Amino acid sequence: MHSILGETEVFIVGGGPAGLAAAIAARQAGLEVTVAEASRPPIDKACGEGIMPDGIAALAKLGVSLEEIGAAPFTGIRFLNGNTQVAARFPGGIGLGVRRTALHDLLARKAADAGAKLLWGARVHGLEDYGVWVNSARVRSRWIIGADGHNSRIRRWAGLKASDQHSPRFGFRRHLAVGPWSEFVEVHWGSRGQVTVTPVSGSRVCVAIVTRDPRFRFAAALQDFPDLAERLRGATATTPEQGAISATRRLPCVARGHVALIGEASGSVDALTGEGLSTAFQHAVALAQALKLGDLSPYETAHRRILRLPRLMGRTMLAMDRHPSWQHRALRALTNRPAVFSRLLAVHTGTVSVRDLGVSTVMQMGWELLTA
Repeated sequence: MHSILGETEVFIVGGGPAGLAAAIAARQAGLEVTVAEASRPPIDKACGEGIMPDGIAALAKLGVSLEEIGAAPFTGIRFLNGNTQVAARFPGGIGLGVRRTALHDLLARKAADAGAKLLWGARVHGLEDYGVWVNSARVRSRWIIGADGHNSRIRRWAGLKASDQHSPRFGFRRHLAVGPWSEFVEVHWGSRGQVTVTPVSGSRVCVAIVTRDPRFRFAAALQDFPDLAERLRGATATTPEQGAISATRRLPCVARGHVALIGEASGSVDALTGEGLSTAFQHAVALAQALKLGDLSPYETAHRRILRLPRLMGRTMLAMDRHPSWQHRALRALTNRPAVFSRLLAVHTGTVSVRDLGVSTVMQMGWELLTA
């Protein structure tokens, strides 16, 4: 005979950063929260480990500061392609690079301190009206939140349409014991993929490769980027190479009835945008506000708004990845007009709206693309 494990107002399936951020936000809204996660902490995942200023601002609303775990600051983004390079600083605030395991540990502690009930090693194997089945026991809940990743079972059980997957790519990541040499996150562009270098401490960097070719691993990548290879020569790898799929997914809707999705369960943008964690933290704030109101429709609206610019930037970057000749042309154009790159970065991080970008900026970029 199955037993009843208990009751809670909000039950979150998935205890990664998105689920834990949602738990913290929901507790701030005064809601009772339980989180179930099949794995046990600390939970790692292959990602670039950089959090943009808009993500830092969202974490601040949750009362979370990454400075207490020694996160490494970066002031902007630099694109490099051979002898061509262009950099821009964030117009407001800074970004922070942080080890995924350290971030997960911090968020788990903050969620527990906020009063969320955390069930580690708990397997959710069923969904029904106002309840879930966890380790053969039923938990009653007013709200069910799916934070269980790309292949979300909550999404499937709730009858939400499976997301379309566009331009899937492969990501590989490892850490190297070398001090950051730049105040920027560096994105090295090549014909077979991109290599992103993010500082995660004063003596370590995260090197992430995103490519369409699963055989394009670290040894091959460094052959394509000799300047970067020279920077990393002799550096000791402190973590093994770890891989993941990077894909752009968009769902028609992210909520139905009393079920809502967050994080990669609710869609994703290409890893190269660097906005995966940042958007998840912003979604957590918006979701908690909707739960407090007892209406998920504002969350639907906020979810689309938050992802609008990252998706636009993602499409642009994927077009550059698919067409190397256009990639070279675009980077040369940005090099000739660094102020345009600064404006585009401001749009990407939400400091400036697309409408505020200005006709003159668009015309300058168009002219440079034509003449590059």
